[in-house]
Amino acid sequence: MDLAQLELLAAVAEERSFTRAAERLRRTQPAVSQALRRLEDEVGATLVDRSSRDASLTAEGKVLHDYAQRMLKLRRDAGEALEALRDLQRGTVAVAANEHTATHLLPVLAEFRRRHPRLRVEVHRALAREIPTAVLGRDVELGVLTYRPAQPGLVAQQIATDDLVLLVPPEHPLARRGTVSIRQLGGEAFLAHHVRSPNRERVVKAFARHRTPLDIVMELPTLDAVKRLVVERVGIALMPARVADPELARGELVGLTVHEMRFPRPVLLVHRRDAPLSRAAEALLECARVAAPRAAARAG
Repeated sequence: MDLAQLELLAAVAEERSFTRAAERLRRTQPAVSQALRRLEDEVGATLVDRSSRDASLTAEGKVLHDYAQRMLKLRRDAGEALEALRDLQRGTVAVAANEHTATHLLPVLAEFRRRHPRLRVEVHRALAREIPTAVLGRDVELGVLTYRPAQPGLVAQQIATDDLVLLVPPEHPLARRGTVSIRQLGGEAFLAHHVRSPNRERVVKAFARHRTPLDIVMELPTLDAVKRLVVERVGIALMPARVADPELARGELVGLTVHEMRFPRPVLLVHRRDAPLSRAAEALLECARVAAPRAAARAG
């Protein structure tokens, strides 16, 4: 069977009439009937109940119609993708990021919107460890990571750099110090994101290496929740600096450097090495090349 036959079946099913299906396909009614007979002979099953007044599908017809809809949708998607390749007037690029790395996308997305207002971006939330698999599996075209992926099938472009900051409320005794040591934090109550990450493991190991207890009194589902409770003086937290920019700028929180935990990390935009990118994804990468230096200059 081919797409033309499946399109014919879909037309009959959706129009509920051989005559209307023929008009829709710009064919004669006998031609549609003959083509459907050939399709039924090919699949070895009756697809339309001709005794019904509205050309109802048989059980076999419904099964094949379901697959026909999927395949015809793929054809439409292919056409839209080709159109997007030509003129960047339509198209969608899907990006995977976690709560932290999504913040680094913001200046890139702003530049992308200015340049290509008709293109769409879908940012899918994912755990950092799952993002390389999502990109390689074609669930998304691009992914944002703060570590270099081990998979050889990925190419990485750095769009930013981030570091850890110790967040404390302005009234905290350490707030005026600027830089502190791990040993000064042994008696503090820490708030943490509940998701285990390589960064969290580095923090745990650093405290252990300096023989200082790390007292995590509460684990929360989002970084925003962690920040809000630090503002409420429930505890203090170690967090990627960029995530806390708004609260630091408003003076709600103070960011301190922990001398033994300077972990600068590259923020990377990754894509598949062996597959061509859509024009929309290429445009997003180009915006990253432009926006990243600007964001770095503002941060500096």
